[in-house]
Amino acid sequence: MRGDRVSETAPALKVGIDTSEWTLEGEWTIRRLESCIGEVRSQLARANASVRWNLEGLSRLDSFGATLLWRAWGQGWPEHIRIGEAHRKVIEKVAESSGASLPRPPRPGVLDLIAALGSVVLAVAGHLMDLVRLVGQLALDVAYLFRHPTDAPLKEITANIYKMGVKAMPVAALVGFLIGVVLSYLSALQLQAFGADIFIVNILGLGIIRELGPVLVSILVAGRSGSAMTAQLGVMRVTEEIDALSAMGISRTLRLVLPKVLALSFAMPLLVLWTSGMALFGGMLSAWIQMDLSMAFFIDALPGAVPIANLYIGLTKGLIFGLLIALIACHFGLRVKPNTESLSANTTASVVVSITMVILADAVLAIATRSIGVPL
Repeated sequence: MRGDRVSETAPALKVGIDTSEWTLEGEWTIRRLESCIGEVRSQLARANASVRWNLEGLSRLDSFGATLLWRAWGQGWPEHIRIGEAHRKVIEKVAESSGASLPRPPRPGVLDLIAALGSVVLAVAGHLMDLVRLVGQLALDVAYLFRHPTDAPLKEITANIYKMGVKAMPVAALVGFLIGVVLSYLSALQLQAFGADIFIVNILGLGIIRELGPVLVSILVAGRSGSAMTAQLGVMRVTEEIDALSAMGISRTLRLVLPKVLALSFAMPLLVLWTSGMALFGGMLSAWIQMDLSMAFFIDALPGAVPIANLYIGLTKGLIFGLLIALIACHFGLRVKPNTESLSANTTASVVVSITMVILADAVLAIATRSIGVPL
């Protein structure tokens, strides 16, 4: 009985003896056609315009089976067809949907461009207002801690210094060392052509201590610690932990944002000093191997080639870049909405904006300090 029932509902296409009449039987539905869709399509592809179709034997027909038939008919009704009224309506609905053209999007006009530009300006203004509000709240928190020093989040600050500074030392040392080796190798190729080997001290010293060290560390920290700060605050927003702190009367900026800002501002100059030292060591090693300049000569010539003001400029850049990265990371972390898509989008935006602002700030500082610490 079960086998007879299956055979009765299975889709079938019977071709007459003279191949002029094709009869469809069974259930032409997506469920029944799934197992034999390839064979059915190949059979329907052999039909021509003179075929007489008999669909009165169909027990069921859904939109999938109707679409197969409509496409086999060249999206037009055949000249000879016998079909029930219910099945005809199903095919007519498929014909209407296939014939309808999708609405074309309107061409953007001048007003659309102005509206798009306005939305970008408003979004940037919103970010700036929120960032200014965050800075103001942090200033109030610092003023509060001066009056109540016992409430200072010292454990949170030291924990963030360890996570953002100490744990970043291995990767910063590796990248700095390799950058120093590459920069020394490329510089040596040019200097040896002019017999100016000793000037490699000037190139490496100024390039690494003044510019390359702070920017390189900032990019590493923005991708590592900045994204981690944004993700941490974003997860706390998704899990409603920040709302719970507010409900308990605990300041979210005092316990979550201020420790991160202070920790990164303190750790960045130290990381800049560490990375610049490793980059100089890599440059010295490469110069010793390639140009036969001893490390003792390199160390003796470095203070004369690079005035101490360049070190102060590099450390100041590290402090400013660390402050920018922490503020931007916390800003985007607090803007996360309670869903995972917002979390990923804000984390990505945090890294991109941090790196962009670091490069922009470095350009401004480079112009402002162009006459400081450069030997003539």
